[in-house]
Amino acid sequence: MNVPEDLKYSSDHEWVRAEGSRVRIGLTDYAQDALGDVVFVDVPAGGTAVEANCSFSEVESTKSVSDIYAPVSGEIVAVNDQLDDTPELINSDPYGEGWICEIEMSTPSETEALLDAAGYRALIEGGA
Repeated sequence: MNVPEDLKYSSDHEWVRAEGSRVRIGLTDYAQDALGDVVFVDVPAGGTAVEANCSFSEVESTKSVSDIYAPVSGEIVAVNDQLDDTPELINSDPYGEGWICEIEMSTPSETEALLDAAGYRALIEGGA
């Protein structure tokens, strides 16, 4: 499994790339692999308020429908519109073109509760 060192991770299998008070999020390689072929992503609308650890979207695969949880609280300020036409980007490039949205954090310290790459690897390998 690909677990980039420069990202933070939630225990719900979302990745977080922080840039100042804004974060870009997506599903991890582990999550997309477990889901199988992604066929639809309910991309949240810009301006939507989200709360950490609460579901704000869904992803549908050939296997199931799964919730996407906000790793931090704040407001969605950008969305990946490419996912409307090409949801499979989550499978082919989960850490790049397959990002889901960007959140302007209301409480930036929430990122401190997220896992680093070593902690996330331990979680998915059953060591956490």
